[in-house]
Amino acid sequence: MRTLILLTSGLLFASGAAHAVDEAAAIELAKNNGCLSCHSAKEKIVGPSYSAVHEKYKDDKDAVASLVQSIQNGSKGKWGRIPMPAHPSMSPADIKTLAEWVMTIKP
Repeated sequence: MRTLILLTSGLLFASGAAHAVDEAAAIELAKNNGCLSCHSAKEKIVGPSYSAVHEKYKDDKDAVASLVQSIQNGSKGKWGRIPMPAHPSMSPADIKTLAEWVMTIKP
């Protein structure tokens, strides 16, 4: 029983580590999917900076889910008149990686 508990604890710890954001992979996704044409880490381009997105959603427990929806389906009116285009061809895993990464970029 003790071995099972230790093994289970180890698996839970390992699974938590698997959810860490791979910053290099996220940046590559952002480059390859045109995100950096409209967004940057600290300054507004066409869309808000990633740090501004982090600030807006930092206290929202559903922030990643909200960002996933905006990336996948696009959004309109959240940051002004210019809409964010949808990215329906991106995989759900890639979209989630981007959303989690954006939430790591603090002002």
